[in-house]
Amino acid sequence: MSQTSSVRSGVIFALCAYTMWGVAPLYFKALAHVPPIEILVHRVVWSVVLLSFLIVGLRHISKVKAAITNKRVMFTLMAASALLACNWFLYIWAVNNDYILEASLGYYINPLINVFLGRLFLGETLRMPQKIAVGIAVTGVLIMIFNFGYLPWIALTLAVSFSIYGLLRKQVSVDSLPGLFVETLFLLPAAVIYWVFFASEVGDLTTNSSSLNILLLLAGVVTTAPLLCFTAAARRIRYSTLGFFQYIGPSLMFILAVTLYDEPLSTGRLVTFGFVWAALALFTYDSFKHYRKEKKEKKLAALRPE
Repeated sequence: MSQTSSVRSGVIFALCAYTMWGVAPLYFKALAHVPPIEILVHRVVWSVVLLSFLIVGLRHISKVKAAITNKRVMFTLMAASALLACNWFLYIWAVNNDYILEASLGYYINPLINVFLGRLFLGETLRMPQKIAVGIAVTGVLIMIFNFGYLPWIALTLAVSFSIYGLLRKQVSVDSLPGLFVETLFLLPAAVIYWVFFASEVGDLTTNSSSLNILLLLAGVVTTAPLLCFTAAARRIRYSTLGFFQYIGPSLMFILAVTLYDEPLSTGRLVTFGFVWAALALFTYDSFKHYRKEKKEKKLAALRPE
C-alpha cells in the first residue's frame, strides 16, 4: 500500500471511529428501559467475549501475557479499568437521563484537560495559545458556576476520568486492544456476580425478546468497533492529525441532543459551550500551525547537506 493510500484509509478509519462514538447515544437510548448498571454489566461481559476472539484471531496473546506478567503494568491497568468503569457508567446514565449535552461538553473539554495533565504530570511545556485556550475553557465553566449556580459535574467527571485514564495508559507500553482486554477482565468478576445475583428480569436472556437480546449482545461491538477503527487510524496517520477528528464525536452528540432528543440548551449551557468552542478553535489553530511548522522544519533538515 502506498503512503497516499495508507493516509487515505487512515482518514476513513478515523472518521468511522469518531462517528461511531458520536452516534453511540442512539444505541444506549434504545436500552433506556434497562438500568444503567446492567447495561454496563453487559458491556463488560460481551466486550470480554468479543475481545477474546480478536486477541486470538489477531495473534495478540503474547502481548496479553507480557502485560499480565508485569506487576507495574497490571497495577496501572487495574487503576485504569476502575476509571473506565466509572466513565462508562456515568456516560450511560447521562445519555439515558437526558444529559447528552453535558456528556458532549465533557468530551469537548477532554483534550484541554489532556494538555493540562500533560503539563502537570509529564512535564510537557504549554505554548502560550494552549495556556490561553485552557484559561478560556476554565472561564466558561466558572461563569456557569457563579452566574447560573450550576456545576457541570457530569461533563467535568467524564472529561477528568477519561483524561486520567489516558494518562495512565500512556505510562505503560501496551497496545490498545490487549490493554482493553486486560482492563475488562479486571471488571468481569464483578460484572458476572452482579448479573447472577442482583440483575433485574432483563438479565434473564431466555425470557427477553430477541430484539432486546440482540441489543444487549451488541454492547461488545459498540465498545470495540470504534476502538479498532481508532487503532487502525493511529497506525496510518500522525497522532496530531488524528486529534483534528476528535471533535466529530461530541459534535454529533450535541446535534442529537438538541434535534432528536430536544434537550434544553439553556443560557448557562450555551455560554459555557461558547467559551469551550472558542478555546478549542484556538487550540486547534495552534496545533495545526505547530504541525505545519514541524513538517516544514523536517523537510528543510532532510534537504540540508550532512
